[in-house]
This record gives sequence, structure tokens and C-alpha cells, in this order.
Amino acid sequence: MANDPRGFLKDQAHKAAMGLRGVWSLLLEKGPSQFQFWLIALFIGIAAGFTALLFRKGVSWLQETLYGVEDIRMLHSFAESLPWWMILAIPMAGGLVVGVILHRFTPDGRVRSVAEVIEGAALNEGRVEGRAGLASALASLVTLGTGGSTGREGPVVHLAAVISSKISRWISADGITGRDLMGCAVAAAVSASFNAPIAGAIFALEVVLRHFAVHAFAPIVIASAAGTVINRLEFGDVTEFTLSTDGMLRFYVELPAFLILGVLCGFVAVVFMRGTFWAEDLATTLQKRTGLPRWLRPAVAGLMLGALAIWFPHIIGVGYETTSAALTGELLMWEVVVFAILKTVAVGITIAGRMGGGVFSPSLMIGALTGLAFGLVATGIFPDVSGSETIYALAGMGAVAAAVLGAPISTTLIVFELTGDWRTGLAVMLAVSMSTAISSKLVHRSYFLTQLERRNIHLAAGPQAYLLAMFRVDRVMRPMTHENAAPEDQLLTLIEQGIFTAPNATLERALPIFERTGLDFVPVVQLSPTGGPPALEGALFHVDALKAYNKALAATAAEEHS
Repeated sequence: MANDPRGFLKDQAHKAAMGLRGVWSLLLEKGPSQFQFWLIALFIGIAAGFTALLFRKGVSWLQETLYGVEDIRMLHSFAESLPWWMILAIPMAGGLVVGVILHRFTPDGRVRSVAEVIEGAALNEGRVEGRAGLASALASLVTLGTGGSTGREGPVVHLAAVISSKISRWISADGITGRDLMGCAVAAAVSASFNAPIAGAIFALEVVLRHFAVHAFAPIVIASAAGTVINRLEFGDVTEFTLSTDGMLRFYVELPAFLILGVLCGFVAVVFMRGTFWAEDLATTLQKRTGLPRWLRPAVAGLMLGALAIWFPHIIGVGYETTSAALTGELLMWEVVVFAILKTVAVGITIAGRMGGGVFSPSLMIGALTGLAFGLVATGIFPDVSGSETIYALAGMGAVAAAVLGAPISTTLIVFELTGDWRTGLAVMLAVSMSTAISSKLVHRSYFLTQLERRNIHLAAGPQAYLLAMFRVDRVMRPMTHENAAPEDQLLTLIEQGIFTAPNATLERALPIFERTGLDFVPVVQLSPTGGPPALEGALFHVDALKAYNKALAATAAEEHS
């Protein structure tokens, strides 16, 4: 006999009610916390967006006040009419102010930027230094306002990370939440700086978090959109650069040329990065030999910049005027080559002098100049099968910047959003892919990761390389009071043989001892500062160290794939 339809319907209605009740319970338990997190992401996005806007306004105000220019986009053209002593004095005075700020408020006299944000995301649960970060932002503002030859994006990114770090400390956020909030801040800062919401979100994931976890995508997009809205409320829905519409890319026939351009841009990016690091090392060596106080180092760099700017004011500031001229093909061949070389030198002087600022805008300018130079040659040799040389400038701009940042995806998107030109996407992607492939083999993947590598912070190789540096021995060791502690007599014998580690050492330093000796445990001793006998505190077992390492790897993998 058939089942009673009324009983069937009643049973299904009961199941549906139970399902709705479960959904409602889940919403009560999980929904508000998730909604609260998105509200925090929105707040951070708004705060970071206003921070980027105020930083940009501050730089503009300083340049207008000190140089007397009405339109800062025409700064270098206006500077040509200024007296030479003024061009010389302004960067030097700015460098002196920067030196005093960094000497007073940072422990090492260095400016914090994107590299420290990447380090904070990887090693410090999404936190960066607050005091040093604020000082670095002020120093970078003075640097750019007085003619320093760097970009504003790096300082803005770090300043936004300072905001997210403060909020993470307020709410006692765990590592995953702290990193997500930092990603929100970075996305909003980049979006507000470039009017590029898509690129801002991808930049935070690709460069700072260095993974594309799904759980982080929604809050980062919310923050990125908030930053963009703030930018557009002030500046409107306009692009940073306007391109010439003449000479479209002649597809298929012309594409091999963009592969060659990508190779060239990869080598140019490597020269730019290595040249900057070489200049920094040289400046440090000269400072030590001459005994120059560290607070005077930026002033000397400012003096050198001013002297160079007397003849070539194109190096002053961010360089958007020259970049625009390259993208519209308004420069001659000799101007392109000279400006690219001088900009590289100027960036090296600014960073070596520890004046502040970032490298993204300079890499855009150098890339546009490189691409235009290549385009002038290519279209001159093959005029019948070539489009406009300005398309090569666009592709070169993206290729050099992508190689410097180690961010091919977000840089490609930034180029599109900066120019509003999506028609030449294939050409830009080809050049970007080749340049990043070349440069990543010759440096530690990017300018920022190479900076960290020079400080013995090994993030370029991935979490399997840097996670060991996150664990101190005293967090993993077994004290002498442990129920399964190592035999004391064996530990004392090993100490006599010189085999031991310190409690504040990291597993990165301790694990090679096991590989070298083949031991199951190593004594942990606290050395006496007065030269007395070392105090035995416990033992580090090889199995405990490996368990901690494996647990950290599993947590990292879970976060990246969540």
C-alpha cells in the first residue's frame, strides 16, 4: 500500500524545519563573528585609504610649498626655471630632517617599507613596528616632498600595515587573522594610491600574504573597494596616465618582439636592483670609514641628488611626468637612454642615503623608458609590421615593475588600471612573464625578498626555509624537571665536548647540530655573562624539534588552502 501523502509531507516539513533551525544556529554562532570581521576589514580599508590620500596630499603640499609649483605633475618642467641653489638646497635640507627623524625614532636609522610588511606577515603574526613605522612614514613624506627620487607606494603600504597591526593588538588577533587584516590594509593602500581596486587586492595576496587563500579574499576585496572609493571621491574616476590611441598592436606578427622586450626588461630590472644594493653597501662602507654620523647620511644623499637635479630635474620626485611623456612617445632616443640611467642612479643615491620612499614608481618610469627605447628601435627597423612605439613603453613599464616587485599578476593589473588600456593585454603579459622569469633566476625573486635575504631572513624559499627561524629552543626543549628529561650525566658530557645550544637560539641554528652529530638530544645551557660555568636548563630533543616544525608546516598549508 502506498505511503500516506500527509505523513510524507509532515516528515519533509519536519526535516526542513530542523535544517532551518541548524542554519539559524550556525548563523548565530558564526555569522556575527564573520560579519564583525568584515566590518573590521571595511574600517581598516577606510582608514588605510584615508592614510594613502593624506600621504599623497602631504607630499603634494610640500612640493608646492618648497618648489612653488602649482601642478606637481609638471614638477620637473617647473624646476628648470628655478635658481640652481634652490634645487641644490631643498633635497639637502630634506635629507637633514629625515636623518634627524630616523636617528631619533628608529633603532637602526633605516626606513621601513614593503619588505618589513612581508616579514611581519610571515614571521610576526601580521604585525609591524609602530613607532619606527610612523617615523619612516614621516621621513618618506619629507623625502618625496623635498625631491627624493623614490615612490610613495612603499611608505603608504607600511603605514597601512601599522594601522592593521594596532588593531590586531587591540583585538588580540591570532596569526591568521592578523595576516588577513594586514592584507586588507595593504590592499586598500595600494588601491587608494593607484585607483586600482583589482590590482590592490591581488597585490596584497601575491606580494604580502604570498598565497591566495579563499578565506582572505572577501575581506581584502571589501577593504580594497573602500580604498578605491576614497581615492575616487577626491580625484574622480580617472587614470594616472593617458595613452596615445595611435598605432594598435599588430597581433601575432609583433608578439615575438614583446618576448625579446621582456628579456631586456628582466636584465634592466636586475641591474636596477643590484645597482641599488651596491650603492647601499658602498654608502655604508664609506660611512664607517669616514665616521660620518648616521643622521647626516641622508643629508649627503640629498646634496648629491640636488647637484644632479641642477642639470637633470627629471629625477626629482616620483617621476610621473617623465613616465607620461614616455607612454605618449614625446621623448627622443637620447633622452630616453639618459633619463633611464640617471633615474637609476638617483634611486640608488636616495635609498643608499636612507632617505625613504619606495621603488615601485621608479621602476614604472625606468620600465616605460626602456620599453620606449626598444620600441623606437623596433618600429624603426620594421615599420611595416609594427604598431606604435608607445605600446612597447606600456609593456616595458609593466615588465620592469613586475620583475622588481616579484609580482607579475598584480603588476599587470596595475598597468592596465593605471592606463585604462586593456587592448594590449597579451603583449604586456608576454613581456611581464619573460622579465620575471629572467630576474627571478638572478636575484632572490624580488627586490623586497632580496632585501630580507641580505638581512639573513630567508623568505624567498618559502615556509619550509623560514619557519625554523620562528621557534626558539626554549619553547621546544624539555626542562630538567620534565618527566622524560634527558639524563643529566650525558648532558654534562656533551657540554664538556662543546656540544650544546642556547635557550634563545632558533631551531634554524639548532637542527644542524643534530645533522652533524647524529645525537637524539642536545644540552640547552645558559652561558654566564661573567664567564662563570654555564647553567644547564634542559635538553632539546630532535624528535620534539621536528614535531614543532611539522606542526608549523601543516598550519601554514591549512591557512594557504583554506
